[in-house]
Amino acid sequence: MHPSLKFNREVNGMSVNHVEGEDKGHVMLYALSTCGWCKKTKGLLEEMKVDFYYTNVDQLEGDERMEALEDLKKWNPRRSFPSLVINNSQCIIGYDENQIRKALKP
Repeated sequence: MHPSLKFNREVNGMSVNHVEGEDKGHVMLYALSTCGWCKKTKGLLEEMKVDFYYTNVDQLEGDERMEALEDLKKWNPRRSFPSLVINNSQCIIGYDENQIRKALKP
């Protein structure tokens, strides 16, 4: 893993983690802490050195969890994981390395 700075912050009223990298626009990953495909997606983004935000929805509680699920529902009505939202215009559902690389190419 490349040396990236991870820190917590709040986006749209929900706690998210930030991994610094190359700016490819706003990249937001909705994940579960126990999901292998979610971990692979995070790993791919880190390998590509992409600046991105992520939240592990299963670790949120109460209103924060509801807010995250409502936000996710706009992009993925089934609310499955991982869901990667790019520039508030595209959502890649599931782990699809080719689609992720194509969407975030230099």
